[in-house]
Amino acid sequence: MKLHYQPARMDELAAIMVIEEAGFSPAEAATKTAMAERIRLYPDTFIVATDEANQVVGYIVGPAFSQRYLTDELFEQAHANRRDDPYQTVLSLAVHPDFRGHGIGSQLLAELAQVAKAQGRVAITLTCLADLIPFYESNDYQNEGISASSHAGETWYNLVYPLQ
Repeated sequence: MKLHYQPARMDELAAIMVIEEAGFSPAEAATKTAMAERIRLYPDTFIVATDEANQVVGYIVGPAFSQRYLTDELFEQAHANRRDDPYQTVLSLAVHPDFRGHGIGSQLLAELAQVAKAQGRVAITLTCLADLIPFYESNDYQNEGISASSHAGETWYNLVYPLQ
């Protein structure tokens, strides 16, 4: 399967939301309005994977940020990427259920790392649930312990991928 990686477009929002809702609980998932705002504000760090038929099969998104660890406000209020912020965040990484197990999530992480490196970020930071820690560790992310986040009432873990 040959995939293409490029910035998300507003006309892909419906397909992105299908994947978001399949990958996250209702309490965790972004709203359609929030996702549209992310497409608008993060044109360089909202990346979709599309197949030969130009169908969105996965995506990764997050803004640049000033702090090493994500805060809950990032999930609630979007801001444009700031050139001087040292960290690249991941708010959502999701792959359509029919396309999981083909390395798409890992490739999306690699695509975002290329962008973040080119922008001079020092690391990529994200939070995940305990069951996803092995996936991120297999992609060389370091588990830095329990996050202060209380997003969706879950226990989250801080994972960081150094770029320098």
